[in-house]
Amino acid sequence: MEPAAPSATPTPSASADDGAPSTTTTTAPVSTPGSDYDTATVVLLDANGTELATVDAWVADTWPKQYTGLSDTDALDDGQGMLFVFDGESDRAFVMRDMAFPLDMVFVDADGTITTIHHAPVESDGDLTQYTGRAKFVLEVPMGYTNETGVEVGDRIRIEDR
Repeated sequence: MEPAAPSATPTPSASADDGAPSTTTTTAPVSTPGSDYDTATVVLLDANGTELATVDAWVADTWPKQYTGLSDTDALDDGQGMLFVFDGESDRAFVMRDMAFPLDMVFVDADGTITTIHHAPVESDGDLTQYTGRAKFVLEVPMGYTNETGVEVGDRIRIEDR
């Protein structure tokens, strides 16, 4: 039996946003996971091996990091996410505990094949929908990212350390 469902987010560091107008067209997240998180590049590939997208991900590979998830993070840019890494493949359940923004949850088996994609809105009033799937890995990205990049069930991921 799995412990309680992880949240959809990790404890971030203090905000780097000083309120000054941005001089570029990209924006940094208001808060991000702390420096105690390893990072990895997750390459999303279609069934033919064609690259669809790349995600710079914080790695949640311990129970405390998995439980916290992105809960204290204010936002993610496209191309940013969190990769949950478990010891083995199993049925998993995630919730949107204390989330400030909606997510796509991408469940991936031990062979790197995407088994399930959930589009999870922000929960209200303490209601926690369980998003389930069979996975060794779960990739969380901003809601709509999988649709925008054409990622679907049956596609694959490749994880590259940074």
